[in-house]
Amino acid sequence: MINRVEICGVNTKTLPVLSSEEKVELMKKIKEGDLVARAKFINGNLRLVLSIVQRFSGRGDSPDDLFQVGCIGLIKAIQNFDTSQNVQFSTYAVPMILGEIKRHLRDNNAIRVSRSIRDTAYKALTAREELINALGREPSILELSEKLELPCEDVVTALDAIQDTVSLSDPVFQDGNDTVCIMDQISDTKNSAESIEQTLSITDAIEHLPERERTIINLRFFQGQTQMEIAEEIGISQAQVSRLEKSALKNIRSRLS
Repeated sequence: MINRVEICGVNTKTLPVLSSEEKVELMKKIKEGDLVARAKFINGNLRLVLSIVQRFSGRGDSPDDLFQVGCIGLIKAIQNFDTSQNVQFSTYAVPMILGEIKRHLRDNNAIRVSRSIRDTAYKALTAREELINALGREPSILELSEKLELPCEDVVTALDAIQDTVSLSDPVFQDGNDTVCIMDQISDTKNSAESIEQTLSITDAIEHLPERERTIINLRFFQGQTQMEIAEEIGISQAQVSRLEKSALKNIRSRLS
């Protein structure tokens, strides 16, 4: 895909490159309703779409489809770009294009996530933001489950279901030749007193669990295995794993309260 010359009928070798001055002038005209300027601006940013599409090579997805979806993200970025902000267009457009492509891949994934699970996940994400603002730190799964009045396992399952696999080197946005990656925005909280205290409390609670429950918690939450994988590994049914996991989380919650 990376070496393709033509994509969606567009010869990628002939794609124009706009200077910063040209982009500024064209964007001014676009905001005034100039459709010719809009078409020229879109055409001048197709290389940006192509560079993002190339990140998904090797997945087996149609590059033509991804390019078209990326172009939709580009158009949305143009429509919503605020020229009054001191931000380059590419800085704003990259996450918009990337998000559009990821939504397309998620919505067309062979493994479909049910509406109820997605709703739970989005409620959990909203609750997470509220708790971060209230507590000044990342909330635990226990705190999320209590706020949502849902079992911990339901919250974990929902969040896992909508989680896209990402690399720490994945870009968040670009500013000219500078790229800010996910790893650049991750804070180091491992040495904070509050984090250490919380970790020690949870570790102590886990240590007091029966051996089988302790094994399930370790495999589920520290090694990232599914209930089905755990059931196969320790030789019991998935229903038993689910029951023991619920019991273990209840015991942990009671020791932390």
